Amino acid sequence: MLRTIGKLKDTRHMTVEEMTALFVHILAHHVKNRVIINRFMRSGETISRHFNEVLKGVIRLQSHLLKQPEAVTENSTDGRWKWFKNCLGALDGTYIRVNVPEADKPRYQTRKNDIATNVLGVCSQDMQFTFVLPGWEGSAVDSRVLRDAVSRRHGLKVPRGSYYLVDAGYPNREGFFAPYRGQRYHLND
Repeated sequence: MLRTIGKLKDTRHMTVEEMTALFVHILAHHVKNRVIINRFMRSGETISRHFNEVLKGVIRLQSHLLKQPEAVTENSTDGRWKWFKNCLGALDGTYIRVNVPEADKPRYQTRKNDIATNVLGVCSQDMQFTFVLPGWEGSAVDSRVLRDAVSRRHGLKVPRGSYYLVDAGYPNREGFFAPYRGQRYHLND
């Protein structure tokens, strides 16, 4: 896909596979150029150029990989969703354990004392991710992360008249439908 849709091509000295490995390594390990210089035996300029080329290629894949959510229709037959006309899906946060410098640990400490990052995930009704916002400190509350997601230029957008289901940690406001506090909800299987 990176070759065809992403329009990446081998160069005289580097294949698309090596460019992709370099890109993934930088993202996965959050390493600086000088570390990659030694690991891949390439110049800093070459690494920067190829990282940016792969990034542009990944961005070109966006419309093929990220599905835009479709609202539940009035005639939906899915027993779980038929009651939620115009619902786009659901969202929630999750924690992913991380290693951070000692000085940053208090910000990343969760309620359960784990050191983690708070990741917001948004899924369509058919369980496909449509939006992900990683990187928030573990101490950040759900409503703060959501507020950031909707305020970003290319952030989470909710078309007028549609909404997402959210849990009680989120505000009940336009575009987001939270359960009433104090009410217990049970699904009969």
